[in-house]
Amino acid sequence: MLPNTGKLAGCTVFITGASRGIGKAIALKAAKDGANIVIAAKTTQSHPKLPGTIYTAAAEIEAAGGKALPCVVDVRDEQQISSAVEKAVEKFGGIDILVNNASAISLTNTLETPTKRVDLMMSVNTRGTYLTSKACIPFLKKSKVAHILNLSPPLNLNPVWFKQHCAYTIAKYGMSMCVLGMAEEFKGEIAVNALWPRTAIHTAAMDMLGGSGVESQCRKVDIIADAAYSIFKKPKTFTGNFIIDENILKEEGIKNFDVYAIKPGHPLLPDFFLDEHPDELSKQLESSGAVPEFKEEKAQPRSKPRSGAVEETFRIVKDSLSDDVVKATQAVYQFELSGEDGGTWFLDLKSKGGNVGHGEPSDRADVVMSMSTEDFVKMFSGKLKPTMAFMSGKLKIKGNMALAIKLEKLMNQMNSRL
Repeated sequence: MLPNTGKLAGCTVFITGASRGIGKAIALKAAKDGANIVIAAKTTQSHPKLPGTIYTAAAEIEAAGGKALPCVVDVRDEQQISSAVEKAVEKFGGIDILVNNASAISLTNTLETPTKRVDLMMSVNTRGTYLTSKACIPFLKKSKVAHILNLSPPLNLNPVWFKQHCAYTIAKYGMSMCVLGMAEEFKGEIAVNALWPRTAIHTAAMDMLGGSGVESQCRKVDIIADAAYSIFKKPKTFTGNFIIDENILKEEGIKNFDVYAIKPGHPLLPDFFLDEHPDELSKQLESSGAVPEFKEEKAQPRSKPRSGAVEETFRIVKDSLSDDVVKATQAVYQFELSGEDGGTWFLDLKSKGGNVGHGEPSDRADVVMSMSTEDFVKMFSGKLKPTMAFMSGKLKIKGNMALAIKLEKLMNQMNSRL
């Protein structure tokens, strides 16, 4: 872990989405130095699945040694942003650092993303970052520290990161383009950088996206907080950078990254938008039975699944079903399989005792998965990781993503039998 130096004592840090998760972790790290934290977030009442409000975050910040100003801010509302900036300047005398952390996500393809969801992502991620930066810049210009940090990825134009969730990628890259433009526009006055994790980070939002059990493949929010802190210590000349958390901490002399793991030694889920070594990613994807989009596909003979392989797989799945599995899962899955022995199949883990079969389920499916029969058999036998299959476009998912992840856990239990 990166030790505190006291360098941010008396600095005012304005953080969007700071009531929980990464935003709150950055706030607490700065608070330990004695910083003033402006918590610009929406949550005033606790949500059952997303704990934490601007007021509970304020109490934690003060307990850590900082001063807190909780402000109700929906970054889609320009007036709320302006009001929070005014309050911050009135209470603390200025703004030294802005962290654009507030973000909306929907990992859905073009036809599956409702316009309302597109508007939300564009308004929160791109427009919210732009407007909050615009409101803070006049005050940042007067600061000796003067940093803007956006929680957004490097601008990677590899099509593999667009094809499955085009709207989300556009909205997230909008935040990164703010870094590109503003770093140049305010060079010498304000440092503007982006920070992105190498691996998945465990937050309440990640639990909702990934389902229970995903945390063992994640790192703690502390790694992002430490990386952000190391950026804030740098001079204004350090600008226009797209920083990966692990890389900057290695420069700080951190060697043991197990301290950041939720489950040290467990394989980590790589984060989106990163393929600094496309050849290595190609190997990783291909070892999972996928062909990456960015690599020229050579004509290769495809091994056919053995006759009746899908039926045999479902038979083994049926033998594995129990009331406990049904109780723990509570979902109906539909599989649209192309190729030999394919067609529509279902796995009902909602009805008592569970059920499998050919054709559509009697109840509406919570999750529809489309893939080839070959990939289906590989996936249930553990030779193809669902995460890699999804990221490389081999597996298409419609419906509840959290329930899709639950099925991955069930597959892991069955691998030994298939």
